[in-house]
Amino acid sequence: MKTRVVPALVASLTAVALLAACSGGTKAGGAGGGSGTLTLASVDQGSVEAVVKAFEQANPGVKVRYTTSGADQYQQQIRTQLSSGTAPDVMSVWPGNGNPATTYVLAGPGYLRDLSDQPWAAGLPDAVKTVAQYQGRTYDAIFGQNGIGAVYNQQAMAKAGLTPPDTWTGLLAFCRAAKAKGTPAFALGIQDNWVTQLVLYALVATTVYGPDRDFDQKMQSGQTTFAKSAWTTALDKYLTMQKTGCFQKNPLGTNYEASQQLVATGRTLAIVQGNWVIALLKQKNPKATFALKALPATDDPSATLVPAAAGAGYGVNAKAKNERLALKFVNFLMSPQGMNLFVEQQGGLPSLPGTGYHVDPSLSELSRFIKADRTVPFMDQRWPDAKVQQTMLSGLQEIFSGQSTPDRVLKDMDADYQAGS
Repeated sequence: MKTRVVPALVASLTAVALLAACSGGTKAGGAGGGSGTLTLASVDQGSVEAVVKAFEQANPGVKVRYTTSGADQYQQQIRTQLSSGTAPDVMSVWPGNGNPATTYVLAGPGYLRDLSDQPWAAGLPDAVKTVAQYQGRTYDAIFGQNGIGAVYNQQAMAKAGLTPPDTWTGLLAFCRAAKAKGTPAFALGIQDNWVTQLVLYALVATTVYGPDRDFDQKMQSGQTTFAKSAWTTALDKYLTMQKTGCFQKNPLGTNYEASQQLVATGRTLAIVQGNWVIALLKQKNPKATFALKALPATDDPSATLVPAAAGAGYGVNAKAKNERLALKFVNFLMSPQGMNLFVEQQGGLPSLPGTGYHVDPSLSELSRFIKADRTVPFMDQRWPDAKVQQTMLSGLQEIFSGQSTPDRVLKDMDADYQAGS
């Protein structure tokens, strides 16, 4: 992680850095939190830079000291910083309840300022509002909607003479054809454990929620479990992709940054990620174009669903050293100018209607799925606490390293789910 004072913008950052450097940078920014200084911690590498620059330009004399880091590192440190009083004024906050830096987890102990009185809060769509709130109060300025799917390097696909598959059988054939041409189909960087979930979520959307949109309610009422549901089918398909050669060699030895480089340079044809990766890929290869498509898990294309939900937003530290600027920043973020700039940088879709945003061609399929109600929330947003996700992430790494089995991981997830309910 690096601490910077905009407008000294730099190129995209790696997600791996020293925790000590991150903590030191945030403390230094907080200590300088005068009337013209705002401190910010973000996971939006590659997109927050332009938003911060625009905010500074709109507010002459204001300086934003900010840090960026990968999700794993950020989630480990933010609670510590909040409890010790060293957290920044504004920070990335995920919706719902699925990881250690979500709305529920941070608002519950009183770490976040209530944003219900801000002008944009009442206008959030219901699907976004429910995961931006805790006990009926809004704590998360969620500016965009994100989706998970296969992001294809279109130039690499044309060179290979292949097209994106829309059936499960076609997906495996695509992987075999790509491997035969010497260019693996998908980059997979699961050295960073949060990446392990994305292929699985893309498959779960169709295999679990396709037949049963009420699956979450059934989990909450104890009518079903991970281990006794189609989660087993989705996990089997994930491993089938690995055995078929859909991924490059040694995914466990490949981090998120390296996986981006593989697809950006055409050494793989695609990557299964959230739409936020598109901005990072364009930075690495401005001449390439990318497109997000649904990852099929069935041989009926009309039955395919996509994980799409409110993305990470920003919360205000309840003990912010500069609350005035913190609120000014989140309100800029939720304005048409700030929101459109952020989602444009990320390759996303705005959370509020009426912003005049023109959907990037790379997201045309995701936009169609959202409008057709063929999406489901990110799975972890409806789980009782962050332990379930952490168990899943570490368990998936253990499966890939041969240290665990799908049945064991799903049973461990069930145990944590039931304990947290």
